[in-house]
Amino acid sequence: MTAPNETVHDRIATVGTELTPTQLAAGVLFLAAVGFTLLFLQDPIAHDSMHNFRHAAGITCH
Repeated sequence: MTAPNETVHDRIATVGTELTPTQLAAGVLFLAAVGFTLLFLQDPIAHDSMHNFRHAAGITCH
């Protein structure tokens, strides 16, 4: 549970002490992969892909 006056800086400090270097590296790599995908695929292609995936999974999205 987070404290009502907790700041982003507090959360970053907590993550730095609770996660292992391997977990931090995995998180950074994941964020880099998502950023690369969004940058080079551009929004319309990524949106259409996710839209079709949702329909294939049986999720009604509109």
